[in-house]
Amino acid sequence: MRTFALIGGFQKEDLYTVRMVLRILAVLGATLLAPPAFAEHAPQKSAAVEQPQLSPTFYDVEIVARYPHDRGAFTQGLLWHDGSLYESTGRIGASTIRKVDLASGEVIADRNIPADQFGEGLALWNDELVSLTWMDGEVHRWRLEDLSPIRSDDGYPYEGWGLTNFEDALVASDGSDKLRFLDPQDYGVRRTISVTIDGRPVSRLNELELVDGVILANVWMTGFVVGIDPDTGIVRKVIDLRQLEGADTVDGNAVLNGIAWDSEDRRLFVTGKLWPWLYEIRLVERKAER
Repeated sequence: MRTFALIGGFQKEDLYTVRMVLRILAVLGATLLAPPAFAEHAPQKSAAVEQPQLSPTFYDVEIVARYPHDRGAFTQGLLWHDGSLYESTGRIGASTIRKVDLASGEVIADRNIPADQFGEGLALWNDELVSLTWMDGEVHRWRLEDLSPIRSDDGYPYEGWGLTNFEDALVASDGSDKLRFLDPQDYGVRRTISVTIDGRPVSRLNELELVDGVILANVWMTGFVVGIDPDTGIVRKVIDLRQLEGADTVDGNAVLNGIAWDSEDRRLFVTGKLWPWLYEIRLVERKAER
């Protein structure tokens, strides 16, 4: 997801990836690769867990439409509002906030995030856009109408990854299994949930999007999106997007990331970092084999 210093000929990111692949296989991977068996597995009882940990429903996707996407956009946040896409991009010196035409993929308007900062998640709050930065501790606000800056607040104490809204709060991820529900004005933490499958934490939660009361989250460095109950943190949906054609680049960071929901016309869009395509998809429930 990010650019790290080289260590012994390998990027630190590669070391993270190796460890996380092992963890994802333990927590998510075996589940996602063999969903019927998981669906039939009864969760173990634990005195520490009061409510049942129900197995999630698995979905494949049907491609409804494919649209051009800026293959230079290192997509970090994505949302749909009033007929347009809004996107935040990352990487030092290349981080932006932009308004994008869906049909052509052309950037209608954009603003640069400070060149020394790494742009991250994006959310809409009233008539303002709110954007995170990765490790800079700064949160930016932008006017929706022309993307002009409103204010920047420093001192945000967590890594910034994904951002969305839920009821009267902003919801932020930091790459762990935690989602924090923030005051939309001062970013104070109102509550925190741990995201779990079968009682085990799911980490590397990235871009977020609220869809019909469920928080969808990209799981970084996998081809999967999970649907999270915002009250309990329990994963209710697992969406397999590995069939989508991604970036035509050898850049290992060009992974699935970016979810947008058009609530009026009920369209779901996904894309990835440096991907030349943005997809409108339909979820198709995967039937368990018998």
